[in-house]
Amino acid sequence: MELKRVVVTGLGALTPIGNTKDEYWDGLVNGKSGAAPITHFDAEKFKTQFACEIKNFNVTDFIDRKLARKMDKFSQYAMVASDEAIADANLDLDTINKYRVGVIWGAGIGGLETFQEEVLNYAKGDGTPRFNPFFIPKMIADIAPGNISIKHGFMGPNYTTVSACASSANSLIDALNNIRLGHCDVIITGGSEAAVTIAGMGGFNAMHAMSTRNDSPETASRPFDANRDGFVLGEGAGAIILEEYEHAKARGAKIYAEVIGGGLSSDAYHMTAPHPDGIGVVAVMKNCLENAGLNPEDVDHINTHGTSTPLGDVAELKAISEVFGSHAKNININSTKSMTGHLLGAAGAIEAIASIMALENGIIPPTINHETVDENIDPELNLTLNKAQKRDIKVAMSNTFGFGGHNACVLFKKLD
Repeated sequence: MELKRVVVTGLGALTPIGNTKDEYWDGLVNGKSGAAPITHFDAEKFKTQFACEIKNFNVTDFIDRKLARKMDKFSQYAMVASDEAIADANLDLDTINKYRVGVIWGAGIGGLETFQEEVLNYAKGDGTPRFNPFFIPKMIADIAPGNISIKHGFMGPNYTTVSACASSANSLIDALNNIRLGHCDVIITGGSEAAVTIAGMGGFNAMHAMSTRNDSPETASRPFDANRDGFVLGEGAGAIILEEYEHAKARGAKIYAEVIGGGLSSDAYHMTAPHPDGIGVVAVMKNCLENAGLNPEDVDHINTHGTSTPLGDVAELKAISEVFGSHAKNININSTKSMTGHLLGAAGAIEAIASIMALENGIIPPTINHETVDENIDPELNLTLNKAQKRDIKVAMSNTFGFGGHNACVLFKKLD
């Protein structure tokens, strides 16, 4: 059977550097850091006392107070970002066939704050089990797409993909394939996460995964820099409306880009560390290029996973050099995590949006906070350091990798 073409017709973002897609893009191109001391709880005794939190956000500006109380933050963020994307796509919810509209969402952890609060409250008591009746429905990772579909009446496929930090890239690829195969006309996809909590910060600190640059939070996320010391935890959501091309064209929709391929692989190596030679990363980019029917020299831009960890950054860049060969030096490579921090299960979604908007605007956002050259990184690679660069981009790649060795890669193309 002939596969359907799939395009992007709507975007929504709630990020540490902007609470709408336009604010987010403005923060990206201007090299804005979202890192600051933690406000969600008292982090004085934590090894890491900063994060990339959402700022100036009041959920009741978007969601009724009673309904908001029934949602964990990760679900609230999902609702806000998806509403923006649906509005941006100008979907007519009165006439669209809702049986052919799905919601496929990504979350690496889900309602961590809800789980934390309920367990701590129980521990403070006398052993009598007194739990909020919304404890489980607020916590489970699949509730975000459930809430989106309930609000709008979307009755197509509805589920959550969980693959740690690759979760929302996996959701995007699942959405792509559902439309390609003719199962849906429209899918709301993306991801959300809200793990800047006592448990989230404490757990990642115990792994020695996060930066401890408490004296300078805004410069702590420094992908590819020789003095990087771990990632900076972020929170938020990104939502993308994927639509079958003929369906979008028939209703006169604005089209941002075409989604032309998705690739998956596993490192099959370690619970948390990447393979030092990046063999799983090599495989996922090759799989994605093959799925899209493209050659390596067709790619102009790669938004890397680039978390600012000592091992991960080098392994990914080695893999890029292996896959793209001499063309690698012609590619604009960047890591927007230098600005947003690492949004875990939402990372793939907001970085896909960054790639799509780079295509649309002809601008590569910078990798900020780079000060010291790492001798383990090929100096010929263009890492788009510290300042945005203008470029006519025809094809952009977005890489996302998760604990457990989960790798996902997506390719976007300017519409012919």
